[in-house]
Amino acid sequence: MEIKNYTCMKCGNHHYEVDEFCATGTGFSKLFDVQNKKFTTITCTKCKYTEIYKGSTSDLENIFDFLIGG
Repeated sequence: MEIKNYTCMKCGNHHYEVDEFCATGTGFSKLFDVQNKKFTTITCTKCKYTEIYKGSTSDLENIFDFLIGG
């Protein structure tokens, strides 16, 4: 993911890092540790201010996560 003209809302820096993480939801997904929530983060390299954007996971990813135990 590349963001053109990125400017940090806190310090005005123009450099950033992109990462992602997955998390469990509630109910059965939490009980069986199925990480069915995916998020993308954009972090300012200067002040570390981080924006989080919700992504999506496919059913196939969720099945593999369940089968291999997260």
